[in-house]
Amino acid sequence: MSTVVPALNGLLADYQVHYQRMRAYHWNVKGPRFFELHAKFEELYTAAALKVDALAERILALGGEPLATLRAQLEAASLKEDPQTHVGAEALVKATIRDFEALNGSLRKTARAASQAGDDATFNLLEPMADEQEKTMWMLKAFLG
Repeated sequence: MSTVVPALNGLLADYQVHYQRMRAYHWNVKGPRFFELHAKFEELYTAAALKVDALAERILALGGEPLATLRAQLEAASLKEDPQTHVGAEALVKATIRDFEALNGSLRKTARAASQAGDDATFNLLEPMADEQEKTMWMLKAFLG
């Protein structure tokens, strides 16, 4: 089993928390930008679900076992659940940016570890995820003004 599997499981866990957070934000966003943000949060939770699947499949390909229960994922996640999903739209966008900043830090760190371990496939999986999220962060920051 690869030495990067634990870090990949940590990413999988963080993306599960992020996924659920985006679902909650999608359901609870209110205000004059509702339609725009409702659609954006749906886009973000759909993207998170695809990342969860890709990470789990990579863990399996490396001979590991992906964390498959919510309890195990919550215990392994560095992102924590957000009980404040009924705050203003701007606060939800700011929280989403913080998620992406944390996720990108973990993605880049794990990609470097994979590269050092000679695991090009994992590196090639993670780097585009981080690149995509950097663009999303830029757009969310532009949205805030």
